[in-house]
Amino acid sequence: MDSQLFSINREYAIKKDEADPLRSFRDLFHIPTQANGDEHIYLCGNSLGLQPKSTKEALLQELQSWQNLGVEGHFHGKNPWVPYHEYLTEVMADIVGAKHHEVVTMNTLTVNLHLMLVSFYRPTSKRYKILIEAQAFPSDRFAVDSQIRFHGYDPSVALIEVKPRNGETLLRHEDIKDIIDREGDQIALILFGNTNYYTGQFLPIRQITEWGHAKGCMVGFDCAHAAGNMDLQLHDSGCDFAVWCTYKYLNGGPGSIASVFIHERHVNNKDIPRFEGWWGHNKDTRFLMRDEFDPIPGVEAWQLSCPPVLSMVPVWHSIKLFKQAGIKNLREKSISLTGYLEQLILTLGEDKITIITPSEKEQRGAQLSLFVKNANKHIFENITKDGVIVDWREPGVIRVAPAPMYNSYEDVWNYFDVLKNNL
Repeated sequence: MDSQLFSINREYAIKKDEADPLRSFRDLFHIPTQANGDEHIYLCGNSLGLQPKSTKEALLQELQSWQNLGVEGHFHGKNPWVPYHEYLTEVMADIVGAKHHEVVTMNTLTVNLHLMLVSFYRPTSKRYKILIEAQAFPSDRFAVDSQIRFHGYDPSVALIEVKPRNGETLLRHEDIKDIIDREGDQIALILFGNTNYYTGQFLPIRQITEWGHAKGCMVGFDCAHAAGNMDLQLHDSGCDFAVWCTYKYLNGGPGSIASVFIHERHVNNKDIPRFEGWWGHNKDTRFLMRDEFDPIPGVEAWQLSCPPVLSMVPVWHSIKLFKQAGIKNLREKSISLTGYLEQLILTLGEDKITIITPSEKEQRGAQLSLFVKNANKHIFENITKDGVIVDWREPGVIRVAPAPMYNSYEDVWNYFDVLKNNL
């Protein structure tokens, strides 16, 4: 953002919105309202994205097909259900920068992570360790802990955690590399949340992948806090796999279905270990019911069960908007929007609020994590009473995430104004 044009007033925000080429997308979403009818200041897309106005009608269409056709809706509805997951593939692949045969939408995030660990965590007596970040999202930590134990190893030995240096909050890239160089011969898998849920720090996918592959490690990423607001370019990064949910920036609804990326060098390997289910079987013979498992070419072979259509409907109709907006355009707006929020917060001084998210745009997504001095949760509680929806993460962080699809510069200004008046 051009700091020379920056000014601390609502008029500046309004002018930025008027010049925003993506401003019309906000009108396609329902903005939650307060009891008095005013819109909430909603900056919580990092936790749950807002509902597109097209979602209700799209769901009603499938309910109508179910009502009128019953089981025949699998083949004869307006949007036949058997291939429903395929409707999402092209746009989802474009959002994360992947080839179409590398992406499938299925299950939920941690289920998919476990499926990826089945295929890509293959410990041996010499190479059995997993490297993660110390502040990984709890579900990621639970998944790798349980997988290590499942294979008969002790997490206290087999799990390596890279931590910030004493007195620091963020991970240093050189410390990640040092651990990989030092321990890499024993590391079977490197797994990072590429955007940390607590600090908002974005880790370099391509670099970490190159460091890991140089030592013979598999490398995967949890992209839950990046999909839909970062230009990930997963295929070009070379990482082995990635997983992400769709209920945050992708606006798929609470607990909605998730997605998986597996690099093309793996997807047609019939010998790779994986759990198998009938929806991953050859589409031409799937309904013959008696064949040995014959995997579909590409990542679809990792599917287990038929698609949960009613969960996929909101995702499909949301990501259509991403196709219209373009992920590169959304990323450009996100950089500007989050930069504006940062500049406003910095004017408050650091006696009560400190930004712990990196200031470099290449090292963060849409989220800024604001550390509240003395973990004073009353500030969060007070701004919530004043109509702000953000979230609190222990110990002592308010997470604020202007989603580029529907948030405005005026949203950011209004948040700043409320926060300033409660400090």
